[in-house]
Amino acid sequence: MAVMVAPTKSNLIKAKSSLELSKKGYELLDKKRNILIKEMMVFVDKARSMQNEIYDVMAEAYAILQKANMTLGVKNVEDISYSIPDDEHYDILLKSVMGVDIPMLKYKEEDIIPTYGFYSTNASLDEARKMFIKAKLKMYELAEIENSVFKLAKEIQKTQKRTNALQHVQIPKYREQVKYIQEVLEEKEREDFFRLKRLKGKK
Repeated sequence: MAVMVAPTKSNLIKAKSSLELSKKGYELLDKKRNILIKEMMVFVDKARSMQNEIYDVMAEAYAILQKANMTLGVKNVEDISYSIPDDEHYDILLKSVMGVDIPMLKYKEEDIIPTYGFYSTNASLDEARKMFIKAKLKMYELAEIENSVFKLAKEIQKTQKRTNALQHVQIPKYREQVKYIQEVLEEKEREDFFRLKRLKGKK
């Protein structure tokens, strides 16, 4: 049961205003929640598709690497791999979706520069390196998408709590206040009307 306030006209105006504000707030939050859910589902579908792509690229990359291992020897391939520099050049930008900061990875696909001699290697090693770089870039995309899903899910949860509070607590509370004050004021008006009538009848 809502906490009742003094049944005055000023409190009735306040309660009606608060009720209207709560209803509008609920409508806006409900729209926001639905938009966020739609956005999240788009990212979820992308993540599923991207995971399948990464699986295919990695399977192909390992198959080519296996070929390089067989033709060059595992130890030689391992030694050659140490000459390949780490390449982690990317920037993290943010874009806003309904007030939620979504990360965006910005990176540039550059030409592969050989860091080992061609005499002791073969085309399989080059192809394997190329495929693993392709897989890495797709993993960047997947990381961006999965992080976006996580952030949107957290915001949906927060928005859901707010809509629940408005729908099940605030709106019923102000609705009950308005009803209570109106009933008391109407009863008071009837009493005043009959009292005035009696006074007129005595004259």
